[in-house]
Amino acid sequence: MRLCSFLHAGRAGYGVVTDDRVINISGVLGDRFPTLASLLAEDDFLGTCTQAIGHSSGLALADIQQQAPIPNPGKIICVGLNYHDHMVETRHAPTQHPTLFARFADSQCAHGEPMLMPSVSTQFDFEAELAVVIGRGGRNIQQDAALDHVAGYSCYNDGSVRDWQIHTSQFLPGKNFPATGAFGPYLVTADEIPDPQDLAISCRLNGDTVQAARTSQMIHSVAQLIAYISRITPFSPGDVIVTGTPGGVGFARVPPLFMKDGDVVEVEIERVGVLQNQIIGEAAGGANTRTQHALPA
Repeated sequence: MRLCSFLHAGRAGYGVVTDDRVINISGVLGDRFPTLASLLAEDDFLGTCTQAIGHSSGLALADIQQQAPIPNPGKIICVGLNYHDHMVETRHAPTQHPTLFARFADSQCAHGEPMLMPSVSTQFDFEAELAVVIGRGGRNIQQDAALDHVAGYSCYNDGSVRDWQIHTSQFLPGKNFPATGAFGPYLVTADEIPDPQDLAISCRLNGDTVQAARTSQMIHSVAQLIAYISRITPFSPGDVIVTGTPGGVGFARVPPLFMKDGDVVEVEIERVGVLQNQIIGEAAGGANTRTQHALPA
């Protein structure tokens, strides 16, 4: 099942995507489950969705404004240096444990929304990543049961403002400018992805492939990440793990390759989908509006 969050006629909703339509199950379930994240907490949320479909109206995808699959996650935990080739190209030494940092919810944008290149930087970099959305929360989760806690998967472009990222040894400044992390287009439920470590992942910039790998190349697997992070903090339904990017990022190239105003960037993950965004330069003072733009075919 493909699920999405959206705005329609000024109201937030969520639904099941079928071809070029969204079945607005929030119209039926909204009193019990006001957000998609709250629905994911239901033990049999897939069954609940299936039952609601028959009583729900459909909307054309063209008539909605997509939001990030989880518009306001309680936690967005990002993983750095989780592919060997990326670790090599950035000249970092291997670490025993995952390198973690946080994103804030308002640093995200949706499929079709512009990613904003900050006015204070010219080093806006692409990072194709697999996003993991938690369904069943918990703490101290065992690795062999970790995937049972996953509601589904999505694409993520963990856009990095490199000159700010290297201000100190902490990544956070370069990862939290507004609308620099793209998330979407949909949440593909876990039953459709039996093995998250067997997916092709790529990034295209203006149609040219700049990253290409398989998730089998992760240093720390999805299950390992869930187990490790849950030792630190309890997971809640709707929390997001952004699992790291493979090699090929722009700042490690000679010469460097950064995204610029007008570029179109796509993250594609096998069986998950294609996330597409246009890069828009942020006006001085951050005055850009975050509305969906028509993207080139």
